Amino acid sequence: MTMTKTVSRNILITISLLTIGTAFIAEPRFTQANITNHSTENNQPVWAVHFDFPVGKPDAKGYYNAQGFGKNNHLGDDWNGNGGGNTDLGDTIYAVANGYLVSAEDLGGGWGNVIIIRHYLDDFTMVNSLYAHCNKLLVKKKNQLIRRGDPIGTIGTANGIYPAHLHFEMRHDIDLPIGGGYSRDTSGYLDPTQFINAHR
Repeated sequence: MTMTKTVSRNILITISLLTIGTAFIAEPRFTQANITNHSTENNQPVWAVHFDFPVGKPDAKGYYNAQGFGKNNHLGDDWNGNGGGNTDLGDTIYAVANGYLVSAEDLGGGWGNVIIIRHYLDDFTMVNSLYAHCNKLLVKKKNQLIRRGDPIGTIGTANGIYPAHLHFEMRHDIDLPIGGGYSRDTSGYLDPTQFINAHR
């Protein structure tokens, strides 16, 4: 009787250990725990699989890139309406891909209203898109889900500092400080147009 209880207990312990071990092995390396508060109704992250341009969606129709990445040490793209001047003031800015709002606030100075969205790529990396000099902010709640093509703001002048345009950046270092928009050091930054074209 004692022998049977001992064998039964040992079998139960072995099964329990195997079950626990299998659970650890089966767990994916990129889980919901990695993206706290970033979920949809079915408790799954929304991946950024396709990217569009932030103006004239989806292909920047009616706009031109007045100062591309790297020109004059520029760290982003400056999108202007084809009419020039302030003809694009108040035009809609769109989210380039599915993501989650990091911040939407007036940073003052030459930045004005700035929107930052975090995108989770299907290769388990993250990138941030940054939209600056906005006139209006149409998103506010941190971590809110934003889908590709959603209106997020309008083109502005950084509170009258510049003619209206959208300063747009893509960053693969998601912890970069706001910076100055220009630098010879492009570490952590992506060429926005090149990145979007590679992820259509």
